[in-house]
Amino acid sequence: MSNTYERAPLTLDQQVALTTAATRLATDFEGTFGTETIERFLHTSYDQFAGRAVVANFLPLLAERFARQRLTALAKVEGLSQDGRPTVLFLCVHNAGRSQMALGFFQHHAGNAAIAWSGGSEPGERVNAVAVAAMAERGIDISGEYPKPWTDEIVRAADVVVTMGCGDACPVFPGKRYEDWTLEDPAGQGLDAVRPIRDEIERRVHALLDQLGVTAQPA
Repeated sequence: MSNTYERAPLTLDQQVALTTAATRLATDFEGTFGTETIERFLHTSYDQFAGRAVVANFLPLLAERFARQRLTALAKVEGLSQDGRPTVLFLCVHNAGRSQMALGFFQHHAGNAAIAWSGGSEPGERVNAVAVAAMAERGIDISGEYPKPWTDEIVRAADVVVTMGCGDACPVFPGKRYEDWTLEDPAGQGLDAVRPIRDEIERRVHALLDQLGVTAQPA
């Protein structure tokens, strides 16, 4: 693998893991993006997480997942891939509570009929444990998610951008559909306080699915 984009120090294990990740991405995006683009997105994705308190062994996996999302978005933006499914981006400050619950509900109710992503203006270190618990009560597991930033290609690929408390930090692209959901921040709150926030998010997700013409999947 080229070292052109390696800015964060890598252990031997991480180098091997990134090489393996690049091979998987190259296979998945064969005919869409070349090796240079894939390596650039993989390594810049790695750098997004390397400076934050994330278990080092998980960094290559996080980088691969985020690079895959970014490459999928870029393919849509550049007209290289279009399956007709609506794409929604949920944004909040830390991408640890509200946007993660919205993502969980949207993916649960939309199934494969639509695509959803999430991001934060100041991504936290981990998803809010109380939000995870609140969603688990509804049978939805968001414990495997992780706070991440947004990038230009991800915002540009979204058909709808839903903002939740990120204010002026939220990205604005002319002509794109935006919705601002005013919701209390679950950070630092107990489960009893987070449940009403969770339920309001689900109500709004259902309304958004109706607007997009996506039939909610059976519970």
